[in-house]
Amino acid sequence: MVEIGDHNGQESELEPVPVNPRKASLIQQSEPITNGHSNGLTNGTANGTSNGTSNGTSNGTSNGNEAKGKELVALPKCHCVKGTEKCSYHESKRQLPTREALIPEMTSAYRSLLSSLGENPDREGLLKTPERAAKAMLYFTKGYDQSLEEILNDAIFDENHDEMVVVKDIEMFSMCEHHLVPFYGKVSIGYLPSGKVLGLSKLARIVEVYSRRLQVQERLTKQIAVAVLKAVQPTGVAVVVEGSHMCMVMRGVQKINSKTVTSTMLGEFRDNQKTREEFLKLALHH
Repeated sequence: MVEIGDHNGQESELEPVPVNPRKASLIQQSEPITNGHSNGLTNGTANGTSNGTSNGTSNGTSNGNEAKGKELVALPKCHCVKGTEKCSYHESKRQLPTREALIPEMTSAYRSLLSSLGENPDREGLLKTPERAAKAMLYFTKGYDQSLEEILNDAIFDENHDEMVVVKDIEMFSMCEHHLVPFYGKVSIGYLPSGKVLGLSKLARIVEVYSRRLQVQERLTKQIAVAVLKAVQPTGVAVVVEGSHMCMVMRGVQKINSKTVTSTMLGEFRDNQKTREEFLKLALHH
């Protein structure tokens, strides 16, 4: 499932993402894509039979093109729910105060946690620790306060370029939502422009927005790919994330050198093996 996030953990309303009509059939998502082309051909055939060949061809083409322009990929609203229904939890949190206003409450919670661990929160070394920890957690999860539209800031440019663009080894820090411990690593992003290119630094900012949340690496990878798809509607997007998880290093199996690699391939990268191999060679070669 794919999510586009918004403030305070609230995932955005279901918003359709327009797909480049020339390659719409290549963008494979869990949600169905309207088959405007087939509708156009059907209408054209029917009209052609009753009104004549030229009339049918004309009507079929126009109807097909009109429908193709409306082809959409639906994005789920929130990772709290499995389908596209509203998330009742986050709907109830819409009127929360700003995150900075939560510092006193979070400070109190951290103070209670220290006491539960058998520590004295009033001793010198821990006196300001609850507030520091509250502020640090807000920073670690600051992506909840950011949206894709804000960080793009109109840095999308018309450019007659259709060759692969790859930005690799973007540093990433995130928090495992299962244990609230860090995982970190590198992200490589590639896309095939279709008339528009994205400012290179914005790819790094997209990584920052979605990694600065409570995450699992699999979902993070997909969110980054869909954000690029939404931003410039390319003919294909590829994302590879390589991460080290402290929940596997500091606890549990304690495998210090293990790494987790996840990928998301959309459009041309999914359907064309040579394109996919070119990206992987560029992204993973050091």
